[in-house]
This record gives sequence, structure tokens and C-alpha cells, in this order.
Amino acid sequence: MRRRDFIAGAAGLGAAWPLAAHAQQPERTRRIGVLMPYAANDPQVQARYTAFLQGLQQLGWTVGKNVQIDSRWSAGNEDDTRKYAAELVALAPNVIFTSGSAGLGPLWRATRTVPIVFALVPDPVGSGFADSLARPGGNITGFTPFDYGLGAKWLELLKQSAPPVTRAAVLRDAAIAAGLGMWGAIQSVSASIGLELRPVDMRDPGEIEHAIAAFAGRPNGGLILTGSALAIVHRDLIIALAARHQLPAVYFDRYFAAAGGLIAYGSNNVEQYRLAAGYVDRILKGEKPADLPVQAPTKYELVINLKTAKALGLEVPPTLLARADEVIE
Repeated sequence: MRRRDFIAGAAGLGAAWPLAAHAQQPERTRRIGVLMPYAANDPQVQARYTAFLQGLQQLGWTVGKNVQIDSRWSAGNEDDTRKYAAELVALAPNVIFTSGSAGLGPLWRATRTVPIVFALVPDPVGSGFADSLARPGGNITGFTPFDYGLGAKWLELLKQSAPPVTRAAVLRDAAIAAGLGMWGAIQSVSASIGLELRPVDMRDPGEIEHAIAAFAGRPNGGLILTGSALAIVHRDLIIALAARHQLPAVYFDRYFAAAGGLIAYGSNNVEQYRLAAGYVDRILKGEKPADLPVQAPTKYELVINLKTAKALGLEVPPTLLARADEVIE
């Protein structure tokens, strides 16, 4: 080989080496923070979280390959939730995913710059998390499970399924804006439906048990459970208390009816987590939370447990059964 041919060939190889080296470099790893104000061993929450992870995987994100997930679970403890929110923000992730007002509130107070995607946060505008549903305007966007108007529907369902009911205990988390907002919305329509209301806070099991026992001391009572992290944490106790005191109850999530509650009416919470993965993906690819509209459900599911109705001595009207998406017998 002539010398000039060798030099030309070597030059060509040299030009190719940087390209080859670049092609062999590992894919850049992105970082996602996850803040869950629930217990890590809660099977219902794990079903939702699995939907979130599956959604990410379907969009091309694989843990250990191109994404790292730092998760924190606070089991409904407010102090731990605040601590974990600060920890996740300090890690400077590309985006944080959270659920419920109990998770979003501490994150909102901890950062105005790290992108945040939420699921299951009622009234994010009224709570101050977003400027509007169409244009959130800040570093936060996500998916809301219902608006406060759903409270009127819960009262109507309670009265339709149990006509003798004249009083309703409304279980809420008074520490979050959504708990107070939903209480106010339910209160505003209670007179037209013919129900006397009593608020019940859900700070701890003892408080819940004492309040429901006292409420059940008078006849013709029923329960409305509004959505919150505490409602999830204490759900089995609340279902058991409703059965023990023979109180018809309306809940916000299908699980409650499947686990023995009378009626559930609400959105598909597992689907909200799956959709949230789509927003996380879009942010990781460069879109801004301010430009991603907060989305509300297009459908609510009505689930009725006939076995529970019979145990309570209730005859659910055929018209109500005909409207149900699912009847548990």
C-alpha cells in the first residue's frame, strides 16, 4: 500500500471513530420522583402505581435503562409527606409524580420550578395549584377525579337507594382545600334533597370510630365518604363501621362497593395513574406543565352492592339498578 493511501485511509477511520463512540454511549438516564401519601403495602394503591409504571414502559421508559425512579410513601402521615416532598425536590428530578391534594400540597409549597404531574386532585384551580384547567400556567398539571358538583350526585344516590335516610355524616379531610370545598358544595344542596348534614373529620381511626358511633345513635342516618388520602388509608375501617352501625353509605371509588360498601360513584382512579404517565413522558421529552391542560374524567362509574343492600334491609329501585355500570350480588 502506498503511503498516501494509508494516510487517507487512516484519516477516514479517524473521522468515523467519534461517530462510533457516540453511537455506543448509553442512553441518557432521566430522573422521576414519586410522592405517594399512602402506605407502600396498600394493594389498591399498588394497582394504581403499577398502571403508572406500565404506562411509562409502554412509552419507552425502562427503569435501570433510561429512567430512575425515586419513590417515597408516607402512609397518610402529614409530617412524613412534607419531609419526603423536600427530599424529592432536593434530588432535582426531571419531573415529580404525586397523587391527591395531600401529596401535591407539600410539593407545591416546596418548589415552583420542578415540573409536577398529579392524579386525583379535586379542584386544582380553587386550591391554588393551577391558574386554570386549560392553561395551568405554572410547574404543575395533571388529572382531577371530579368537580364539587359530584357531591350533589352522592346525596341523590344516598336518598334514592335508602329513602328513609334523613341525616348524612360527611366524612372529609378538613386539612386539605378539597375536603372543605366538597363539604361546602354538599352543604349547599342538602336542603333541596332533604338531608341534614354532619361533618366528620378523618384525622385518626379513634376519631372516626367515635364520631360514627355517636352519629349512629340516632335513626335514619347514612354516610357520604369524600375522596382523600385519609379516606384510602382508613377505608377498611369506614366500611366496617358502616356495616356495624347499619348505615347506608355512598363512596367515591369502586373499591369501596367491591369491599362491602353500598354504592360507589366516581371516576376510574387506575386510569388516572395510567394517563399521568403520558404527561410525565411528554415533560421528559421537553413539554412544559404550563402548556398541558388539567384533564377531568369524561365518565363516572356507578357500582351497587346488592348483597350489602339486602343486609341493610334496602330494596334498591330498579331504575337505579338499570343505570349501574356494575351490580355486585
